[in-house]
Amino acid sequence: MSVYRVIDKLEASVKQGTVLPLGYRIVSEEKLLELIEKLRASLPEEVGRARTIAKNGDRLVREAQEKAQAIVVEASTQQTQLIDDHEIVRRARATAEIVLREAEQKAARVREGADAYAAQVLTDLDVRLSGALGSVKKGIDALAAAKAGPVAAPALADAAAKSKRAAFDAQHDTETAELESV
Repeated sequence: MSVYRVIDKLEASVKQGTVLPLGYRIVSEEKLLELIEKLRASLPEEVGRARTIAKNGDRLVREAQEKAQAIVVEASTQQTQLIDDHEIVRRARATAEIVLREAEQKAARVREGADAYAAQVLTDLDVRLSGALGSVKKGIDALAAAKAGPVAAPALADAAAKSKRAAFDAQHDTETAELESV
């Protein structure tokens, strides 16, 4: 199950909770803990995908190096056969060097792209998990406030409003950074 599906289920579980006065909800702790455990189980899948992308970059580098090595070997064979004709040997070496240089540059770009993608996935996941964790903490605080009585309710409402504002600001900052990077 993907991380995003688990987050969607977590959000739905919170929305389905029983509504209390002052905008609080009662949610099933068992259901939330189950979804959090599924979220943890899904994380290696996303991280694994990022590793696969990075490994593909390494494979491209190896293939490019093998191709470059094949060109160098071919040039060496031609040199042996055409020892009197130095121009052909010089051209073959130049071509091999160009291909090798281009392959190394392409591999570096692929690696950078894979690293950027992995960083983006992990940053997005961090933001989503922070929001989900904030919702869970608010639910726990709401339950604690209900036990504490009506005197603690205004302080809890202020804390919940600050938590919502912080989560909104964090998501807005992430979206702004993504737009600026494009």
